[in-house]
Order: sequence, then C-alpha cells, then structure tokens
Amino acid sequence: MTSWDLKGKKALITGGSKGIGKAIVHEFLSLGAEVLFTARNSIDVASVEQEFSQMGHKVHGIPADATSAQDRHKLVVWIQAEWGFLDILVNNAGIAMEKKSVDFSQEEYMKLLDIDLIAPFEFCRILFPFLQRGHGAAVINMSSVAGGYDIHAGAPYPMAKAGLVQLSRSLAVEWARYEIRVNTVSPWFTTTPLIENVIRDDKRRNAIVSKTPMRRMAESEEIAAAVAFLAMDKSSYITGHNLIVDGGTTCRLL
Repeated sequence: MTSWDLKGKKALITGGSKGIGKAIVHEFLSLGAEVLFTARNSIDVASVEQEFSQMGHKVHGIPADATSAQDRHKLVVWIQAEWGFLDILVNNAGIAMEKKSVDFSQEEYMKLLDIDLIAPFEFCRILFPFLQRGHGAAVINMSSVAGGYDIHAGAPYPMAKAGLVQLSRSLAVEWARYEIRVNTVSPWFTTTPLIENVIRDDKRRNAIVSKTPMRRMAESEEIAAAVAFLAMDKSSYITGHNLIVDGGTTCRLL
C-alpha cells in the first residue's frame, strides 16, 4: 500500500530557489524525496542547497536558465549520470508581466512565452526517456488562475498559462500508456517575491483579497502541498487535471 510521502522519489524542480519553487523543494524533501532544483543565479543555488543540506536532506542545485537548450542539456547529463531515471518533474520556473496587451513589445511577450510555456514543453520532451524509467512518474506544470480567467494582466501571461493547462491535458492522454501522469496546479495570488509590488500596494492587495472568499492570499506552502499530492503515488488515478488553489475565488465571478 502506498503512503502519504515521496520516499525514494527522484524529483526535478525548476525555479526552486524562491517563493513557490523553494516551498516545493522544502515540501518534497520533508516527504522523503531526493531533489534536484534549478535557479538562474549560482549564489541562490548555493544558498538553498546549503540550507537544506544542513537539515540532512538530499538536495542538489544547478544554475540553469530554463530557456537555454545548453542548460537544459546540463540537467539531462546530470540526471543520466546520477540517477538514470526521473520520478517527478515540476515545471515551476516562470515570470510574470502585467501591462495592456498593446503595450507589450515583441521582445517582452516572446520572452514571457519562452520562459512560461516553451521551456516547460522542452523539459517534458527531453526528459521523457527518464520519466519512462521512473516509478509511476508524475509531471506537474505550474499554471495560474490567469490561465482560465482574466486577471487584468494583459494577454501574454494568461496565454502562456492557458497553454500549460492544455499541454498537461494533451500529454496526459499521450503518455498514459507509459504510466506517466501529467497535471497542472493553478494558484491564485500567493505571497511570494514575484508579487512584492502587489503586496506593497494596499489598494491592489485589498482588491484581490476582497474577491477571495477566504479573504487572504495563499501562502507558498499551501501551493507546495497541492503539488506534492499530485506527485504522490496516492494520486495515481489523477491525470490531465488542473488543480485550482484559489481560496474559492473562481467559484464566483471575478
């Protein structure tokens, strides 16, 4: 019988040095997984690796840009040499930009789509052979409530996040025969460094909280717990699902 843990699992988490990504790394380690995480900044990588290693966890960090084919290949080489397989892939690395759609430059929206949508697709593709060798492998793509609802952010960010939801659905069907599950987690506004500008803006923060039935933003640990559930063998019959973690917000009209 499977347990409520991730003992023995090998997991890759992109963007694991801050916010939701770091919370996912911590949650996975606490549940017994061995974790490889990425971050763009080598200083951030070293800091997180040291923090969790001192707690006795098996954690490994690699500086990598998710949009770089060369950096993605570095991860493939590491996984091949150290593990030879992969049980869990969490595509968490991403950025957000909010402005009117017509105000985006082509460079800006292409960068956003490259990081938030194309990079996760490429990670899924290049890591597919390792997921096949995993033990009931699971892929979790980090989307957003913006992927299904307008949050006044302009079009590019919601475009990318909606694309991740459909990527998960498509791969869930395509990869079911290989016993690889693919799901999505879509958070509402979460207190992370990514939205510091929102948190500091009393008017904006209050507007968000007033739309949320639970009357608060999410904490990173609450999102990480949802990701961990979808990574567990306990969720073995769940695939192609978009788990919305929003304090009830999408139960009503935004």
